[in-house]
This record gives sequence, C-alpha cells and structure tokens, in this order.
Amino acid sequence: MAVTEIGAREWESQELLCDYVPQVFRRADFRRWRAWGEWNDDYRAFALMEAGRVVANASVMRMRLLLEGREATAYQLGAVGCLPSHRGRGLARVVMNAALDACGDAPVLLFANPKVRQFYPRFGFQPQLQTLFAATYDAVPEGPPVPTLNLEDAAVRAGLAALSSEGLPSTERFGARGYATVASWHVANGFARPLRQLGTDAWVFAGVEGGTLYLDDVFAREPFDLRAWIPRLIDQPIRSISFGFTPERYWPDAVVAGEDTEADLFVRNLRLPQEAHRFPVLGHT
Repeated sequence: MAVTEIGAREWESQELLCDYVPQVFRRADFRRWRAWGEWNDDYRAFALMEAGRVVANASVMRMRLLLEGREATAYQLGAVGCLPSHRGRGLARVVMNAALDACGDAPVLLFANPKVRQFYPRFGFQPQLQTLFAATYDAVPEGPPVPTLNLEDAAVRAGLAALSSEGLPSTERFGARGYATVASWHVANGFARPLRQLGTDAWVFAGVEGGTLYLDDVFAREPFDLRAWIPRLIDQPIRSISFGFTPERYWPDAVVAGEDTEADLFVRNLRLPQEAHRFPVLGHT
C-alpha cells in the first residue's frame, strides 16, 4: 500500500480520515472542526488506504514553536494509529516514516497515550517531563460576569486566530504562536473549557471545578492584570488556580504542583529548557 497525503483541499480523502479517527480514538472526531473550515494548509495527514478506507495514519501540524523566546518552524504529530483490525502488520511504522520525511530536520513533538510510550523512541523521539503549575488564591465572584464566546461563530474563530497569531503567547519558555486551529479542535470535540472575553483583546479558556479555577490558556494582544479579572471570571468561591500552560507571564509566583501524566511528551531534534515548563494544553494535537 502506498501512503496518501491528505491536505486542505482533498475533500473526499478527508471524509475517509473522518471515518477513521473515531475508530482509533474513541472520543475524537474531525467533522465539526472540518466543517468550521479549520483544516488549513498547516495540517497534513499521511494515510494508508485499503478497500476505500483509511486503515493507518500519522498527521503533521506545522507549528510556530516558541522556545526560550525564540520562534522556529516545527511540527507536531497527531492522529497516529491503525485500525484494530489491521494492527501487527507494521502499518503505523510506514505512516510514521512518511510523516517524519515530510518534517525533514525540523523539530518535531507529539503527545501520546502512556500505553504506547515504547513506540516513539524507535523513531528518534525522547520522552520529556511536563510540569503542572498551580497557585493558592482565595477569591469570590464580584461584578458582572465576563461574556462567554462561542466558536460556532466564524467571527469568533477569526478573532481567536488573530489573537493567537499576533498577540502575546501565554508562555515563551516552551509554547507556540498561531495555534488557534489546534485550540478550536479541542473546542469542537468538547475537550475545552468555555472561552471567556476579558475586554476586547484578552480571551481565556477557563472554568471553575471544585473550588479551583482552571485556566487552560490565555490569548491577548498586550500584557494585562489577570488577577483583577478573577472575580468576574468565576461563578463560585475559589481557593486555588490550576494552569494549563507555563504561567510565567501572568502568574510568575505559581508553584510546581507535580508532573503532568495525562499525556506523554516526546520530542525529536528539539532541546527543551531546563526550567520547569508545560506546553499549552490547547496546543496539543
């Protein structure tokens, strides 16, 4: 079987990949994200097809990676796998090699299920620790709640894309710029907390659970005082904040709160900072 590259304009092949994804990743689906027009030229899938269906795949997302303040073109792999009926035939290796050939010598990263952590080192990837960050912070709701934005609205998606591309990244230690289409994939699949508007040019994905404010990401054009917005961002008292990114810009006194064990990070051709860091959770493909 030959590898088929599926890009932004291969609509029929995209349909086949949309059929494949939920068979391998039970909670994921590409259809809503695709209907929003978020599949652009940054995203390419390398698939093996048999009898008119995708049986194995490895996708590549081009990223504007930030590493200790420097920006570089990098790639993140995702949707790597094989139909259960076709496992044990080396098909995942074939699509992985095709995807990595497309990346060349550029830095590559991926987040993987811990169950497959033995697979990626075969391709030159090294596991890397990701840190959880938190802060003790007492606050109660006060003032009018900040509005919630809906990514079903094309204008909201365009606004998020502009803030992500042109604004300040939530972290420059190990983060990215211009990854709104990745964040929208999380929203389309119901994996993201609500998007809230803190003024015209500062948006956050955030929600309160069990007395903790979970801040998944911040998209803003200019620096702002995040603490001043907390009372309007919460709907119940909080005692702590959990960050889905490295919060040195917005909460520099946040503390390390353990290791992120939800997904294993693997990197290739990429040296990460020695300081504790967490790649933004809404930047995971």
